[in-house]
Amino acid sequence: MLASACSQTVSGDPRPEPAALTATATAPAPAIVRTPGELVLPPERFPEPYVAVVLPPEAVAQAAPDLTGIQPGSRVDPGGCLPPAQDYGPESTAMVVGTDNASRATISVEVTRSAPDLAEYRTYLTECSQVDATVRGITSTVSTVLGDDPAAPLDGAGTLALTRTVDSGRGSGGMTQSMATRIAQIEDVRVTVTYMSFDAAAPDTDNLDRVFREAVDFAARP
Repeated sequence: MLASACSQTVSGDPRPEPAALTATATAPAPAIVRTPGELVLPPERFPEPYVAVVLPPEAVAQAAPDLTGIQPGSRVDPGGCLPPAQDYGPESTAMVVGTDNASRATISVEVTRSAPDLAEYRTYLTECSQVDATVRGITSTVSTVLGDDPAAPLDGAGTLALTRTVDSGRGSGGMTQSMATRIAQIEDVRVTVTYMSFDAAAPDTDNLDRVFREAVDFAARP
C-alpha cells in the first residue's frame, strides 16, 4: 500500500525572506561623526582685514581659556565659578583665529563637540557674572554681561550673546581685555565666535556677526 505524497504546489509568485531574517541582510551604515577640525570655518572664509590661521592642537589648550578670561589652575572668588570643564583635544575642540594686523584685534571661531546644554552655560554666566581669578600671583577681574540672544542662523539652533572684560594686574602694569561673543549650539555642537581687543575701541560687530553666521552655516552643512 503506497502512502500519498506530502508535497504540494502553491500557486503565486515566490516571496523572498524578510531582510532581517536573512544571513545576507545589510546593516544600516553608521552615522559619520565629523571632528571639530572638519566643522570649523576655514581661514579663507574670513573677511578682510582679518588674516586667519587654524591653531594646531597644542595651541588650542592655550588659546581657548583666554576666551573665558580664567586660566586653568586659577583660584576663583566666588568659589565654584571656574568655567565648565572642557576637553581641548582635537576630537573635542578646534579653533581658527583671524587677526587685524593694524589694530591687533582678533576674531576667533571655536567649535566644540559634546558640549553641555546651552541653558547650563547661561546659568553659569548668570551666577558668575563677576569673578576674581588668581593664578601665579596675578589677580584678574572677569566681568560678563549677557546680551540679547542673536537671531538663530538656522532652524533648531540655540543662541547666546555676551560681552566680557578682563582686568588683569594693578597700576601701570595692568591690562584690560575686551570681548564680544556670539554662541550657537546645534545638538552637541557649539560654535563660539569672539571679537577680542586690548583697547577701548568699539568692537567690529559687523564682521563679528558675519563670521558668526558663516561659521554656524559651515558647521551645520551636510
